[in-house]
Parts: sequence; C-alpha cells; structure tokens
Amino acid sequence: MEKKERAINGLQESANNQLPANLLCLSHLRWDFVFQRPQHLLTRLAKKLNVYFFEEPIFDATEQAYLTISSRGKNLSVIVPHIQPGLSPEEVNELQKDMLDRFLVNKNLNDFAFWYYTPMALEFTSHLKPSVTIYDCMDELSAFKFAPPQLKDLEKKLMDRADVMFTGGQSLYEAKKHQHENIYPFPSSIEQKHFAKGRTISEQPADQKDIAGPKLGFYGVIDERFDIELIRGIAEARPEWQIVLLGPVVKIDPETLPKNSNIHYLGSKTYQELPSYLAGWDVALIPFMLNESTRFISPTKTPEYLAAGKPVVSTAIRDVVKPYGVNNLVSIATDARDFVKAIELELTSPKEEWLKEVDAFLAQNSWDLTVKNMLQLIENSITEKVSSSAA
Repeated sequence: MEKKERAINGLQESANNQLPANLLCLSHLRWDFVFQRPQHLLTRLAKKLNVYFFEEPIFDATEQAYLTISSRGKNLSVIVPHIQPGLSPEEVNELQKDMLDRFLVNKNLNDFAFWYYTPMALEFTSHLKPSVTIYDCMDELSAFKFAPPQLKDLEKKLMDRADVMFTGGQSLYEAKKHQHENIYPFPSSIEQKHFAKGRTISEQPADQKDIAGPKLGFYGVIDERFDIELIRGIAEARPEWQIVLLGPVVKIDPETLPKNSNIHYLGSKTYQELPSYLAGWDVALIPFMLNESTRFISPTKTPEYLAAGKPVVSTAIRDVVKPYGVNNLVSIATDARDFVKAIELELTSPKEEWLKEVDAFLAQNSWDLTVKNMLQLIENSITEKVSSSAA
C-alpha cells in the first residue's frame, strides 16, 4: 500500500505529454442517467482529450442498426448504438463490433486510449489495439442484480489487457490489488464549490418547500441496494419526520416501496438541482443494505452531503465507515432503531466544530486532483509500455 500512496501522492510532472489525443469510453451507464463518477472524470478529461462515450445499445431500430452521435460539450460526444429488438446476444455484439469499426475507420488507434467501465464491452472490442487501455473499476458489477454470467471471466481478460487499473474505492482496491500489477484506488471525490451552495441557498424547490417538519433526505438510484424496510421503519417510528427521496427507481418493483404519508418520492433531479434540495434537509441518509452488491461501493454522495453541511447517517458501508465514520464525520447505524437515535442526536447537537472538521477533511478532496493524478499514472504506464517494447 505504501508504494501506491507514494505513486499517487508524490506524482511528478512528466517531461513531455505522451497521452493520445482521443479517448473512447465503454460504459454500462448512460450519460444522461445520473451524474456520477464517469461524468465527473470524463468532463474533466475532455479538457485535454477528445472523449467519445460509447453507451450500451438501445433496441429501437426498425430496419437496420445505426449509431447516433451527440455532443455534451466541447470535445465530448455520446455515441449510442440503436439495434433491432429480438436479436441474439451474439448478433448484438457483432453489430456493435461492425458499427464501432466503421466509426473508427481512418482513425489511428495509436492515438486512442480505451477507458472501460464494463468488461462486457470486450465482447465487441477485443480485436482492437489502442495505444493504452484503462480499466476504471467503479463497482463490483458481478454482484449486481441481473449481472451477466460471463462478466467475471471477461473482467479477468480485461485486467490482462489493461495497462493501468483504477478502483472506485479502497475496499474494492483491497479485493482486486493482487489481480493487477498496476492498480490504484481512487475513492469518490467531490466538486466542493457546487455542493457548498447547499449551505447558503434559502429558496427551496417547489416540490419540497411545502413539506413541513424535519427533513431527512437521500438522492441516488433506488434499486436493489436500497434498504426499503429501513426507510419504512424510520417513517413509522417518527411520523413527524419527513423523508425525501430523489432519484429513479430501477431493477425493483415500485409497488414494493413504502407508501407512508411522510415519505416523499420526488423523482430524478439534475446534478445542478441537488444543492437546492440539500439546502432544505436537516439530515442526509445513506440507507444501503449490507450485501454482496454493496460490499465494495464507495458512495459519491457521502462527501457531497458533507460539503453541503448536512449531517449524515449511514449503514455500515465499508468505504463510509472508513474514513468518514472513524473520523466522526458520519454517524453509522445498523437498523431503524439505531437510525432514529442517531438522527435525533444529529438534529439537536451543535455543528460548528463538526463543520470545521468536515471542511478540513474535504480540503484536499476534488475531482480535479483525481483526474490530474490519474493522467499522470496513465502517462507513466505509456512510458513504461514504450520502454518495454523498445527493450
């Protein structure tokens, strides 16, 4: 671990920039779904590189498959394959391979970096040899609901190909560090100025401002990781508290969600809207179940909640417990009864000294610094690769 810390914390500027001019990202997430780690990293990488974000297919083509390419800002394009429904997985992969090959025709692969979020993309990219291959392992995808059975084998192949590998948290790094010789942990970071607005905004959004009483809030994807019964238990124990939940409901039946009158489902919100909702909350929640799908997650919302000045109560997610819980920045609870006790304490305790500790902890935590360090490690990997080839 000391070697990794020295490599990340003691990075030196390289004598010349050896980065390729283009980056192709293969992602299991959609760009316009929830603004999270890939979006934070790639919008910053687009300041240096031409970034192409290749999404999973949409099955809406009527006659033949096609690609749509749309801009999300300077040097950043989103590429979406549109494929006919009803095809076999092999046919879908063959179509994606063909469309990607046509997209790359007359382009020099030596001037491309491939950045993988999903090993599944190897099924249609394994024949391509870019200048450098990066695997940013942000989650243990094989533990998620509906994970393809071949995902684990494909991840092994991807790690064999990757010149450098990053993980989305410390616990995930600990689980993977023996599987790759050039792997580094980069836990969730923060755009602090953006979320600090939550400390000063006075006007709440229209769908939240009329919710009266202490507000407990959560934003993020409401899926199989979300502890429905925990939320139900808190709502029933304290009907005077109002629980505000922001985000899409996916991979679970919405009918299973608790319908208590003090639980408010306000739907998806944009990244830009989040500070205005946070401003009206008294306590922020991280109500994830403890299971295989949450074993290695590093919730981006943890530092974001803190930057907005909101006390946080979380289940014992490993990457929340350490470093946030052990530094007394976040309260850790187990069940509804514990959550209620922790929330009551947070609602009544003074926050001045705690906020000073939060700000000191977050001072060196930024997506800009993360990207800077990642780029240096990628450049180092390219230099080493070139030197090995020459030798």
